[in-house]
Amino acid sequence: MLRVNTKFDRPDPALVERLSAYSSATIHEAQGRLGALSSTIKPVDDAMSLCGPAFTVRCAPRDNIMLQVAIAHAQPGDVVVVSAGEYAEAGSFGDVLANACVAKGLGGLITDTGVRDTRELRELGFPVFSFSVSIKGTVKETVGPMAEPVLIGGEIVRPGDVVRGDADGVVVVRREDVGEVVRKSQERVDAEAGYIAAYRAGKSVIEVSDLAAVLEAKGLVIDD
Repeated sequence: MLRVNTKFDRPDPALVERLSAYSSATIHEAQGRLGALSSTIKPVDDAMSLCGPAFTVRCAPRDNIMLQVAIAHAQPGDVVVVSAGEYAEAGSFGDVLANACVAKGLGGLITDTGVRDTRELRELGFPVFSFSVSIKGTVKETVGPMAEPVLIGGEIVRPGDVVRGDADGVVVVRREDVGEVVRKSQERVDAEAGYIAAYRAGKSVIEVSDLAAVLEAKGLVIDD
């Protein structure tokens, strides 16, 4: 018998909403270039975007029984995060399960295996980020852990950590760090706005980024 406890702490929804205003790349840079999932995990559609607490589940390759259990137990706003061993040749999630997720008010799905029915997923608008697209069906045989830390895309994701996904990729933020990462993300956005204003005012990228001394130290000489 495998006993599963689905109770875990989630961050303040207001903080999650504030974090969603920043791109995955901004968040990744703001938290010290940490938390980026592998670039192999991509949105089914570039317009898809998600941000929410992770509801984690581990599935056997080519088996989606625990994914269905996770969908049944996740709470509104949760993003189901599936670790399945980077198995590309399986369509473990499609439009039928996506409609189940929408009916429950879930925030999205991130998986390191395959999905299918991508046209229908795009039309539905439910955010799906996957390792692959595959029409091959799955079995429903192997039970496994849920609401425990999982390895996906080279990162450990714990239940309740916040995952932010957009056209550029997915980043994970530790649930206890969300407030600090929001602050640092805004600082980065403000700094970048200053860079852009300086470029438009006629300054060069070397001036704005203060690269002259660095380039001199590295022995770069440019003859104009």
